Formats: sequence, C-alpha cells, structure tokens
Amino acid sequence: MLHIYNSLTRKKEVFTPIEPGKVRMYVCGMTVYDLCHLGHARVLVVFDTVVRYMRYTGLDVTYVRNITDVDDKIINRANENGEDIAALTERYIQAMHEDTAELGVLPPSEEPRATASMDVIIDMVQKLVDRGHAYRADNGDVYYDVSTFENYGQLSGKQLEDLRAGERVAVDEYKDDPLDFVLWKAAKPEEPAWDSPWGPGRPGWHIECSAMSTCCLGNHFDIHGGGQDLQFPHHENEIAQSEAASGEHFVNLWMHNGFVRINDEKMSKSLGNFFTVREILKHYQGEEIRYFVLASHYRSPLNFSDQLLDSARAALTRLYNSLRGIEPATNVAGEDQYTPRFEKAMNDDFNTPEAIAVLFDLANHVNRARDEGNAAEASRLAAILKKLANVLGLLDADPDSYLQGGADAGDNDRIEALIQQRLDARAAKNWAEADRIRDELHEMGVELEDKDGKTIWRRS
Repeated sequence: MLHIYNSLTRKKEVFTPIEPGKVRMYVCGMTVYDLCHLGHARVLVVFDTVVRYMRYTGLDVTYVRNITDVDDKIINRANENGEDIAALTERYIQAMHEDTAELGVLPPSEEPRATASMDVIIDMVQKLVDRGHAYRADNGDVYYDVSTFENYGQLSGKQLEDLRAGERVAVDEYKDDPLDFVLWKAAKPEEPAWDSPWGPGRPGWHIECSAMSTCCLGNHFDIHGGGQDLQFPHHENEIAQSEAASGEHFVNLWMHNGFVRINDEKMSKSLGNFFTVREILKHYQGEEIRYFVLASHYRSPLNFSDQLLDSARAALTRLYNSLRGIEPATNVAGEDQYTPRFEKAMNDDFNTPEAIAVLFDLANHVNRARDEGNAAEASRLAAILKKLANVLGLLDADPDSYLQGGADAGDNDRIEALIQQRLDARAAKNWAEADRIRDELHEMGVELEDKDGKTIWRRS
C-alpha cells in the first residue's frame, strides 16, 4: 500500500483515492516572468515522479499544473523590459516547456492559465461575496474576510491571534483585518484588466489556484502539491477560499517538497547564489539534474553544489555502463527480488534514495552476469533495471548516447578518428603512438575501454 506524508495531518497515511483507481492531483506551477530556477526544477521533477509511480501501479492519474500568467511580478518585469505582457509570458512559457523536456518531465494532463480562467475566477469571488466571506473595500479591491473561516491556520498550524501579533506586512487601511487578503484588484492605469461585478480589475494570486484547481478537478480532489514555501499563506488561503465557496472539503492530502539550499545557504537572488536550470544545463545533462533531485527525499532540504552534481554524473555513468552493450530482454517472466524492494521504497512516501539503491544492486548483478558470460541473465536483469529506472524518469537514453554526451557531432567524429588511429597503431605494434593518442583523448575528457577486440569510449 502507498503511504504518503500528509502536511495537513502531519503524518504518513495510507493513500486511498476518492474514486477507486483514479487520482486527481493539482500542483502549483510557475509564475512566468523569468526562467525556471533550481527550486522550480525540484517541484517539477518531484511531482512528475509521483505521477509516474502512481501510473506504474495502475492508477489513472489526472495531473493539473497551472501557469500564472498575470501577476504583479509579471507586470513589473514587462514594464522594465518595455515589453508586451502577453509576449513576455509566452516567451517564458516556451522556455519552461523546453526546460521541463530537458529534465525528463512529462507534460501534465491539463495546464490551465490564469488569463484563460477569468470566468471561473470571477464566479468564485462572487460566491465568496454572496456567502459573506468577502467584501468590497473603499479602494475597489475585494478582500477575503479571514475571520469568517473557522479553520484558518489548519494547514500551517498557525493561530489567528499569533498571526496578527506577528504581522509584518504594513496594514492596508482598506482591510478590515491585517490578515485579510485580496481576491480581486481594482484596475490601475497601464495594467491589464478584466470586467467584473466590482469593476475592471484582475485577480489576486491565491484565488487563481483555487479557481483553476476546482474547475479542472472538482470541488473535492485527492492531492494538492507544491513547494514548502507555499504552505503559508498561499495554500492556507486556497483552503479558506475553496471551502468557503463550495461548502465542501477541498483536498484530502497535501504534499510539500523541501527547500533548496546552495552550499548550505538558502537560495536567493540577494545572496547571489541563484541558479536557473539553463545555467546548470550548460555544464550538466538534464538527466543528471533529475538524478541529483531524486537522490534526496522530496521532503528533505536539497543542498546544491557542483560536487553533488558531479556525484550524480558519476552515479548515472555507473548505471549506464552496466547497460552498455546489452540488449534488455523484451519479456521478463516470473518474479524477481528487486521489483518488490523498489516498490516498498516508493510506497514509503516516495523514498527515491532507497529506490535508487535498489537500482545499484541491480546494476551490480547485471555486471556480474555479464562477467560470468551469462548473457541471458544479464539481458533479463538489464530489462528489470530499465523498467524500474524509467519509473523515476532515469536510464531512458541509449547508454552510448548518455556516456558520450556533451559533444557535438564534429567532436564525436574527431574522437572516433583518433580511436581508429590508435587501433591502427596497436595493430602495427607502435605502442608509443597508441599511448600518445590515449593521452590526447584523456586530455579531451575521453576515457577508453578495450574489450573483446573493440574500443569503447565515454566522457570522463
């Protein structure tokens, strides 16, 4: 049985879908005013892996990941660039899709955009006003009245009075309470606006996710996920809005992945330790970033460093080397000792580090079978290794393609030509020339392996 840690109850629970065999899951996506950074990469990879594993177990998963394409940050960035807002958001949406593809992240079932969801957003705000949970202030904004929702603070464990006492945000003179938050912002000059019962304006950030999630998945669905930084106030506010508007329980299980740290410091632009996925992709393959994310449990802090990414590369190299030169069997009949161990790890709140350890045990046994000349057993074990690794979004590339990655076609042609020259030198017993060419290739970052009368190579 699959056990998942529920942030709402603060314990692991047996996951039981609302509708047997089907899962409805929503994860907060990007606000598209800049490129994906490492924090985004973690959310994308973690919940992609959750979906992959659930589908592997036979569950029918509807996975919704939204796009926030109207927001203060977007407006400010467009103004800074002197750029049309729609052009800016479309550019960064395209970039996000390119980055997710590099990370091996599958497309979600649905990807609603805030700007295409105005009708359902306005409808939800109207319900909150009609039911006495929201009010229009003198400045034209519509606010959610936190005092009307009895269970506010249930997700974060915060008490209303403690929140008020510690409120750091400057009190808006138009709010009835410092904790009240905006649902609809009255139009300002030179900002995008949509018609509404309260005049032209645009939505607040929190209401967008409530409206998009319930529109796609219904008022009550299985799982809501996102980064730990969203637990309060964003997800807390989503619960308050959604349950007040519908009168139904919003979400059964809340999942939050941990923070990303850079060399043991919190990642932030102000500290200058802020990395985009594209910056990292200049030095590492997308699968290496994915492995690095999955090598830590999703709820733990993720510490980023070049050394840890180097370790991810070395680990993937070991796994791909075990598959090199082996054709995985197409049919793997009967039981094996690895699949139950892998599933046990994943059923324990998606324990990917333990699942990866199973992959290495498998790789060792693939190597042993090959070394013993047992081609059939090596092929059978390689197929199991590929199948289980693919559940994590790993080992989907051709082994040679991964191991020789990072070079353009011209570079690869030069390497192959040098290898042939070395083979010719060896055949002529010109050992000094053969050693010189090996050293030249080593300087290029190429490692050679002579086996069965052939030479194979990989990036070091």
